[in-house]
Amino acid sequence: MPQLVKGGKYVFGWSKVGEKGKIIIPHEALQEYNLESHAILMPGSTRSGGFGLTTLDLLRGSPLAAFLDKNPQLAKFEVPEGEPVEIDGRLYCWVRIRNGTITVPFKTLAHYHINPGDLLLSVRGSGLALGFPVKGPIIEEAKTHSEIKIFE
Repeated sequence: MPQLVKGGKYVFGWSKVGEKGKIIIPHEALQEYNLESHAILMPGSTRSGGFGLTTLDLLRGSPLAAFLDKNPQLAKFEVPEGEPVEIDGRLYCWVRIRNGTITVPFKTLAHYHINPGDLLLSVRGSGLALGFPVKGPIIEEAKTHSEIKIFE
């Protein structure tokens, strides 16, 4: 797993968004974040965009988990898979993890400013979520590193 700059974030690779919204999660990231069956998509930062992928176990006890208290149906996976739910002006959804991939409906990806064919950088986040940023300095730096693997 490359580190882009000294003291910077570690990346797992680029994940290409497939024609049906399918996104491969690098195996190393699946293991590190214990991503097995269900995951929550949460919006990325204003600076980097995209989304974070996390689990209920990772969120438990974290201040970030407050959004789940505001919509218990999301926390229980009772809303339709991939359907965005607005909580405090931000969009969240849940997806199943199947064979190391997630499939996100195009209308949901559009809310995160992601299109089919886009490359998402999978980045080690805060420990609470695997990041999939789409813009900002980390993306510009990653573009200069040809050794970063592309998962498609």
